[in-house]
Amino acid sequence: MAGTGRDAVVVGGGIAGLAAACSLLRQGWTVTVLEQARRFAEVGAGLALTPNGLSALSSLGLDAPARGAGHPVQMAGTQDHRGRWLVHIPSGSPRRPPPTAYGIHRRELHRLLLASAREATLLPGVRMVGIDPGRPDGPRAVVFCTSDTGDLALDADLIVGADGLRSACRQQLAPAAAPRYSGKSAWRGVVQEFPTAANGFAVRLGPGTEFGALRIGAGSVYWYGYTFSEEGHQWPDEKDAAMEHFAGWAEPVPSLIEATPPPAILRHDVYALAPALATYVYGRAVLIGDAAHAMVPTLGQGANSSLEDGACVGLLIARAVNEGASLAAALGSYDNQRRPRTQRIARRSATAGRLGADVSAPTGVAARNALLRLLPGSLAARAGSSAVAWRAPA
Repeated sequence: MAGTGRDAVVVGGGIAGLAAACSLLRQGWTVTVLEQARRFAEVGAGLALTPNGLSALSSLGLDAPARGAGHPVQMAGTQDHRGRWLVHIPSGSPRRPPPTAYGIHRRELHRLLLASAREATLLPGVRMVGIDPGRPDGPRAVVFCTSDTGDLALDADLIVGADGLRSACRQQLAPAAAPRYSGKSAWRGVVQEFPTAANGFAVRLGPGTEFGALRIGAGSVYWYGYTFSEEGHQWPDEKDAAMEHFAGWAEPVPSLIEATPPPAILRHDVYALAPALATYVYGRAVLIGDAAHAMVPTLGQGANSSLEDGACVGLLIARAVNEGASLAAALGSYDNQRRPRTQRIARRSATAGRLGADVSAPTGVAARNALLRLLPGSLAARAGSSAVAWRAPA
């Protein structure tokens, strides 16, 4: 699309920020992306791209490349830590749809988005220190930044705050909201050339713990273990700690951990944003991704909802303005559509955790497992469909 004369500054060069940059570029806007790290890169392991995330990527022209970089995954159900099915949709069942999710390494997804955003001005090593959001019907917004080469101020028609869980933009615009520790920590790892992992994805629930693994490439498997931990605690050897915690779990859990090189095992505390924001829009600024709605990972929707947000910055804001809507109306439409949905997913993610890995007492685990065994697989599949059934605005 030809240039529109309108411009945006995106604060944050992760998945949400780059998706927003790509979407804005497709609408003909001039885009600058600020990243406080010295280079644009993604630190992480794997994720599952569900249909909503794939639809967002399709609107950016990246659906096929993402599928090509990942591996198809069938959602198979839930097991206990001994590997016994609690909820199961058998392979080949008419109730089980063909693969609709794709496992992918976060670095691969980030690489695709970064390549697609190459027409933006990409500024690594730049930290946002202040923001004047301006007014949609008045002064332009201004972002104040610092870097090794000095200070700078960038003004724009639109500021997109996509700087993650500990968002500096959010701290400036909505200081009452902050990350709240969930009580859980997660190990994550990637194993190369692991031969026995199936193409299905099944969550395993143990006392106070959740484990999952999925293929993210022809020979690579991503796994995670999610469990109670004191905030900030560090183990001398994370691999040994994970091996000890999951000792006695059915295969392939112990073998996956054992096969993972220690440098490839990450662990981080898990946070969610609280309280929920009353709005994502502040003057000419909009918060997206974890900056707006950081959630626990129990539904696997953190990255997917961030891709939705990024796509909608272009489709609901930039396109509407290009077609003659006021910026205030376009921002209002974005907030009205995105905030209820993402906050609903965040609440459901928290509920899934309370009914899953939060259950640790033996009587509670037994009761939960008994209830899950009564749940038909088709009903379980439908229960999660509203989160992933989203499609990018036409």
